Amino acid sequence: MHAFDVLGDPVRRRILELLADGEQPAGAVSETVRAEFGISQPAVSQHLKVLRESGFATVRADGTRRLYAVDAAPLREVDAWLERFRGFWSQRLDALGTELARGRRERRTPPSTREGPEP
Repeated sequence: MHAFDVLGDPVRRRILELLADGEQPAGAVSETVRAEFGISQPAVSQHLKVLRESGFATVRADGTRRLYAVDAAPLREVDAWLERFRGFWSQRLDALGTELARGRRERRTPPSTREGPEP
């Protein structure tokens, strides 16, 4: 399964968000996702399986519990693919940063010292 097919599902994205905070027991992940999306425990298990089989998550046994964690390797591949597109939004973000800085400067500068005609 292609990485964007995996990440295209909102349930799987949410699971990855939960796992980004650190290793989580399958039960806790399932409980949160079931409450937020209204899906069954077997459906959550299926999403965990897809994440595991596609390499986005790892699982380890801890007694009777299964602990899931993010595997960053596929995310680095997605990041590398996105790199060629960053220029499209980084220029806009730079321009936004410039405008925000200009606004902060104007708020700090008394009106009598600003350039331009008085209103």
